[in-house]
Amino acid sequence: MFEKLEGIIERFEFLSQQINDADVIAHQETWRKFMKEHAHLIPIVEKYKEYKANKETIEDSLEMLKEPDPEIVEMAKEDLNEAKGKVAILEDEMKVLLLPKDPNDNKNVFVEIRGGAGGDEAALFAARLYRMYTRFAERNRWKIDVVSLNENGLGGFKEVIFMIQGKGAYSKLKFESGVHRVQRVPTTESSGRIHTSTVTVAVLPEVEDVDVDIKQTDIRVDVFRASGNGGQSVNTTDSAVRITHLSTGIIVSCQDGKSQLKNRDKAMKVLRSRLYDIELEKQQSELAADRKSQVGTGDRSEKIRTYNFPQGRVTDHRIKLTLHKIDAILDGDIYELIDSLITADQAEKLKNIESVI
Repeated sequence: MFEKLEGIIERFEFLSQQINDADVIAHQETWRKFMKEHAHLIPIVEKYKEYKANKETIEDSLEMLKEPDPEIVEMAKEDLNEAKGKVAILEDEMKVLLLPKDPNDNKNVFVEIRGGAGGDEAALFAARLYRMYTRFAERNRWKIDVVSLNENGLGGFKEVIFMIQGKGAYSKLKFESGVHRVQRVPTTESSGRIHTSTVTVAVLPEVEDVDVDIKQTDIRVDVFRASGNGGQSVNTTDSAVRITHLSTGIIVSCQDGKSQLKNRDKAMKVLRSRLYDIELEKQQSELAADRKSQVGTGDRSEKIRTYNFPQGRVTDHRIKLTLHKIDAILDGDIYELIDSLITADQAEKLKNIESVI
């Protein structure tokens, strides 16, 4: 690990010189690339410098223990114990910082929520989950953009696809993919019997044109008149767009806006993300060891969480975490769930690399 850290220090010093070099600054693309890498290395470098400073404190304190003055010896003991404690903590923190980074972590995301088993009750809960994620996005000051929405007439969503734009959106939400189960008494249930319904959630990173190449011959584009609630021009012009990817059969529709061009652009972004996600799943299935190090990402059929209304609890089955604050969670306060999932994922990955570093 320390050999790798010394290499990082050298690279950091090289980048520090380059980003202040006039010739490099003149080539903006190269300069931006160096700036991004430099910013990524800063927390690792700072943590390693702090580690080395505490190691020096330990060495100095050990020397001071040889002094005849009992006051100096007592002070040295305190410094020694404090530095040893910090070194142990810093070693763990550096291991986490050295874990391979997910290249998608800083990307925007598409979130797809669909009602599963349970009919109207599932659709109603899909709407609740949509509100939960949009409230979480608002708490983080992220932008929300609806791509498509299919309502059931009772205030529920059969399906909703929306984009969340914000730094680190994917890193925070990538573990939300899977089956979400709800247990509650529906308003239409006169006997008070608890029903169990399910909703599926898929979180896909936004990808650029260069990540997924889609030729015009690969798709069929249909335009049609938007339906449902909308403005005057939304329902009277052929602004809605449906794109079919011919080889996979994937169909993406967008009718949220009144501009056909904007709807087409949104639909293409969703299509690229879905195709990219399919390729990622293929890669993960080929790398079984890496897949095991992840906390439930990738398997859309996996039941990941239960929302039990009578008991006021939310349980994440992957990490066996139960929180008794269902109202706060459904209002977007999902930080504890997300932080616990990230920590569990890091712990699994650390197990796989500790033998190496």
